[in-house]
Parts: sequence; structure tokens; C-alpha cells
Amino acid sequence: GFSIEDRHENIRRIGEMAKLFADAGIITLTAFISPLRADRDRVRRLAGDDFIEIYCRCPIEVCEERDVKGLYKKARAGEIKDFTGVSSPYEEPDRPELVIDSSRLTIEESVRQVLALLDARGVIRVPQAG
Repeated sequence: GFSIEDRHENIRRIGEMAKLFADAGIITLTAFISPLRADRDRVRRLAGDDFIEIYCRCPIEVCEERDVKGLYKKARAGEIKDFTGVSSPYEEPDRPELVIDSSRLTIEESVRQVLALLDARGVIRVPQAG
């Protein structure tokens, strides 16, 4: 569901699962809409230094253009309640470790930014070209 309570529980579960993987030494990338800072902050506290927040910034107009499932259209028509960015709030992160503007960058450019961040933090080593 899309309710705030559903979002809280979804993000809590994701955070717990990612922490289990991190504790086992497995790098875990998760991609979820997490509209509330409090939920992201809770996962940050849970994961500690293993938590890296990457904010994929994209104007809602671009999200709507890319919406192959028609969810934004349904939300605008009132068919979906509590839809993030339409009828439910989205709080931008206060201190993400990386901001990727997906309306301007290609997937490849975005991936390079993520890899560079992980390399800089010593999580992985990215071979240098040339």
C-alpha cells in the first residue's frame, strides 16, 4: 500500500534486511521510494557507518512522463490514495552522501557516480581506465 503506515513498515523491513546483508559482508543496494526523513534516519541509525544515502532527484513532471504503469495518472484521478508527490508528501533528504539528478544524467553516468562514491569510501575498488 501507499499509506504512511505502509511506507514506515516497508522501509523498516528493507532497513532490517539490508543490515543483515551488511553484517554478513555483502554490499546491498536498495532502491525504494522513502518519502519521509524520519524513516530514512531510522535506517541510518540502524545501519550506522554502513548506510549510504543516494538521493535520485527527478522533477515530478519527468517522473510522470516516465510512468509506464500509469500510477501518477491514477493518483491524479483520485484512484490511488496517498501517492508520494501527488497526494502524500515527499521530504527531500537533508544530508545524502550523493545526489543523482536522473533527469539530466544517463544511467551509465549515474552508475559511474555511485561507483566513484563507493570507491572513495573504500567499499569497492574501481579500476582506473587507461
